[in-house]
Amino acid sequence: MYRVDADQPRRLSTALADIRQGTASWRLAWELARLDLKNRYRGSVLGPFWITLSTLVMLVGLGFLYARLFNLPLTDYLPHLAVSLVVWQVLSTAFVEGCGTMTTNAGIIRQMRLPFSLHVLRAVLRSLIVAAHSLPLLALVFLALWRAPSAEAPQALFGLVLIAVNMASAALFLGMVCARFRDVTQIVASLMQFAFFVTPIIWKPQLLGDQAVWLPLNPFYAILETVRGPLIAGGADAAVWVAAVLYTAGFAALAVAFFARFRGRLAFWV
Repeated sequence: MYRVDADQPRRLSTALADIRQGTASWRLAWELARLDLKNRYRGSVLGPFWITLSTLVMLVGLGFLYARLFNLPLTDYLPHLAVSLVVWQVLSTAFVEGCGTMTTNAGIIRQMRLPFSLHVLRAVLRSLIVAAHSLPLLALVFLALWRAPSAEAPQALFGLVLIAVNMASAALFLGMVCARFRDVTQIVASLMQFAFFVTPIIWKPQLLGDQAVWLPLNPFYAILETVRGPLIAGGADAAVWVAAVLYTAGFAALAVAFFARFRGRLAFWV
């Protein structure tokens, strides 16, 4: 018999059970993510590789231009820009598309009893599949410049884990917030455009001089640097890792807390 106690609704335990069930259904989430991409690029010749191609064009155009403007060696600037653009593309897509995690699945949420976290995992896997199409671009840049990643490159795997956790947190938190307040989607898109320019993606942190010490206060920089630093700069500073872990843990805690508090209202919001 299922009992509901209004005085002790056990919101957190219910939310955690939802997350466990969603994670256990990763095979279904994987197939749904693949189906999303097939439907999105139906009739397309290159499919997700259009994103890779556009990133390549942007990399070549901005690489030669800004290397000259900043008076930086192309062999030093191009790997920085390549890794930055690919990682930023993952983060930006996760936050912007995360706003529609629940609303785009409104029909399923209303008609089928599935864990809500399944839709979060579906969105994360979909973004990771698209991001994987840009990985050959990084290999192409390193090969063209005849340069190998730094010896600390394996540390980037921990950075990828942090990125994946932030992607899931964004899909869960923003997916619910945007289901309740639809205008938040436009706010998030505008904030991501602003964050692109204030985060050292096109420009390098060294250009700030002594003021670069404050960069870890930018969450996007801290998360991005945990991947970029090990690949091209011989590792990231300890302050960057501490900041990235704290930001990730805080964002995940916020997402889970919000999910636990308002999970019961989600079906009505969508």
